[in-house]
Amino acid sequence: MDPELTPEQQEIRRTLRTLLAKRCGPDAVKAAALTAAGYDRALWRRLAGELGLVGVAVPEAYGGGGCTGAELVLAAEETGRVLLPSPLLATAALAAPLLLALGTEPQKRAHLPLLARGELTAALAVPGPALAPALGLTDDTTDGAWAGGGRAGGVRAREAEGGWRLYGEAAQVLDGHRAGLLLVPARTGGYTRGRLRLFLVRGDAAGLRRTRHTTLDETRAQGRVQLRDVEAELLGDRDRDPLPALAAAGRTAAALLAAEAVGAADHALERTVAYVKERHQFGRPIGSFQAVKHRLADRYVQVSAARSAAYYAAWDPDAGGLALAQALEALRSTAAEAVQLHGGIGFTWEHEAHLYLKRAASDELLFGPVPALRARAAEQAGLFRASRTGEGAAAPRARAGVR
Repeated sequence: MDPELTPEQQEIRRTLRTLLAKRCGPDAVKAAALTAAGYDRALWRRLAGELGLVGVAVPEAYGGGGCTGAELVLAAEETGRVLLPSPLLATAALAAPLLLALGTEPQKRAHLPLLARGELTAALAVPGPALAPALGLTDDTTDGAWAGGGRAGGVRAREAEGGWRLYGEAAQVLDGHRAGLLLVPARTGGYTRGRLRLFLVRGDAAGLRRTRHTTLDETRAQGRVQLRDVEAELLGDRDRDPLPALAAAGRTAAALLAAEAVGAADHALERTVAYVKERHQFGRPIGSFQAVKHRLADRYVQVSAARSAAYYAAWDPDAGGLALAQALEALRSTAAEAVQLHGGIGFTWEHEAHLYLKRAASDELLFGPVPALRARAAEQAGLFRASRTGEGAAAPRARAGVR
């Protein structure tokens, strides 16, 4: 798929690529990821405040740009090229869509303009390693079982005289250690008849304890969120089911993550192609060897196909899960080739190649694995209907004359 970009979309890509190329070299990315915040605050203020990156897809009525998801996908591809450490994914792809879909009008007007301007960051605090199931990427979780509660752990909510109070823990929260606003799924009611609701928790709420994890991919910061009788505000109406909104946010996030992975894979491939022209063996560049050419040509085809899938997902979010699977696989393969073809230097911590390999592994752990993403996409497309109806897998093949 080769989309015809509008002049505005081309300007978004050009502006971001120019700025990030100047501000996000490998050393700058490593230094920013190791700060207390986990990202370059000055660069974030410029991206969010001056360029309006966070508010691209937020309606103009709430201080955003009122654009479509396609613009945000293009921006994610550029941030993925440099592995930008930032709250963009947690804030723009997860929190903002949930606030927009579920929030009351006062809640939207209180939080969305701040998010759009980058003055407030937000995170979705899902209990345990359940982010992919919660977003509907790997499982059909219409019952909300991933949220735990009771003997299964997770977060519990009780209604008190002064409002709602939360108690529990979310162990792996993207940007959880630093976000100014937390969106917390919690169960209310008894253990057997509990119900899932979403709550808003201020980052400075009493009883809230947060610590940053040491993660495989330092550019994708995670934190542990502990809630000890913390005051919370119910997001939206009391009787509104948040699960459809979570699934919709998952489709949006999948398209953005796919574009991020494509950007990272494309940059890793570019750097590798440039290096094999410089590295010599047997008196000639290793890029002149046919075996190396074939390996890089295969990766080029794989990355190009993943980009087409990511752009298609920007137009049709229902294709986000499959696009994410293809993009994660392309990034993992390309990053592995980058490490190998850079030789001994590619295995050192000082070289940027390992950053891309870590991003590939980390994203698959958080949002995959790839086979589960593909299986869920196949299920949603109805490919498994025959087995669910009891017809069995052999019947369709027999009708087609396959023995």
